This record gives sequence, structure tokens and C-alpha cells, in this order.
Amino acid sequence: MSKTILMLATFGLEIVEVGGTLALHARSGDNVHAAVLLSRETSRPQIEQAAKILGVQSVQFLGFNYGEVQPDIPSKMKLVRVFRELKPDILITQDPEHSYHDLDPDRRLAMLLYLESVAIANRDWRIEECGGFAPHTIRDIYYMSPEHANCVVEIGATFALKQKALDVLGFQLSYSAQVMKERIGDEVLRNIVPNYDAVKNDNLELGRALHHEMDRALAMYHGVLSHSGAAMAEAFRYQGQFKFDKLM
Repeated sequence: MSKTILMLATFGLEIVEVGGTLALHARSGDNVHAAVLLSRETSRPQIEQAAKILGVQSVQFLGFNYGEVQPDIPSKMKLVRVFRELKPDILITQDPEHSYHDLDPDRRLAMLLYLESVAIANRDWRIEECGGFAPHTIRDIYYMSPEHANCVVEIGATFALKQKALDVLGFQLSYSAQVMKERIGDEVLRNIVPNYDAVKNDNLELGRALHHEMDRALAMYHGVLSHSGAAMAEAFRYQGQFKFDKLM
């Protein structure tokens, strides 16, 4: 039986960060959707293109403003409507522990908003104001890039597709390169990017090279370099406890 997966992203890059997993679900016939809290209009076509490469069926841009995210009633209504309309079996979103000390804007309040909205979506709350959709319970929540992972997904078969999706996020790639050059400097970057001197003045190409190296390293860290049994993997933390019919 197919499942419906919703990737709830604070920023568009997160769709690609779990792109190997999303692509696996799409390939297996699951319904895969995404919603993005914060995004510039100029970057939205790139996010949609990346999502399409991964097999994501739809992307909703929720139109929140940087520095203004609040777990208030109007904000909850936006998310509750998405949850009730799409009826996801699985929700993937940011890790609460990671969000507390991440200095990207709005992550902490976004996490409160997400979890409060999940909690209220299955109640008899503002039905008509949220589009008239029936209450819905999201049974399974997975936190991406967690501080303390308790499961991994083997993405060796979809890693190349993940990098292909990454390559279209030009705005993000250029931004990453700019930030890395300011924080790290030439000497260290030469040890990360083999052709650094050839691309250092082109932020787009430098960002692409950096992300390719970082993604490969992270996938191998959670895969072949760990005791997970995977080769290349994306890590998650499942909310709550796993329930098995029998030991696996």
C-alpha cells in the first residue's frame, strides 16, 4: 500500500538534504509532497525544479516572512490546512534539538509552530477556517539531520539524483560559497575542494563543488563509516518509540 509523505521544510534546501530518501519513496510509488515555510520568490522556481527531479509531486510555498515566524493562530491555520488536505502518513521536518542552537533565523519558533500544528490538526479545531478538511492524525514523524539519530535510510541508489537536484539550486549554492569563503579561508578550502583555485572566483561553481563534497562525506559518515550497515545514508530520528510486530 502506498503512503503519503510530506517534507515540511523551513528552507528550500532541506528538500534536497533528504532528497535521497524522498526519491526512494517516489520510485516506490508513494505520494511525496513538500511545503516550504521561508523562501524568496526568486528562488522558488529552482526549488520546484529540484523537487521535480527527486519525484516530489507538489511544492507549496507557505509565504512566511524572515524574522517574523510565530506559533500564533493564523500561522497554525496555514499548516493545519496543509496537513488535513494532504493527509500525510509520514512527516519529515527539522530536528527540535538542532533547531534550538541553530542561528538560522526562525528555526526555534518554526519548530514550536510545526509541533503545535501537528497536535491540533487531528482535533475538531477551526474546520471551516482551515478549508473544511476533516481532522487528520500524522502517525509517523521523522526529524532530519538530527543531533541523535536512531535510524538511517540507504540512499546509494539515489545519491546521484540527489546531487542532480542540488545542482539546480543556484541561489543556495552561491550563498554557501560566499559564507564558506568568509568563515574558512583559502588554505582550508583547498583541502576540501580538489579544484578550488579553478573555481574560487565563481561562487556558483564553488558552491556546487563544496556541497558535492559535503553531501558525499555526510552520506558516507552515516553509511559505510558507521555501524549502520548502509553504504551511503541519510540519518533521521523517529519521534517516539518504534513499534514492531516482531523483532526484525
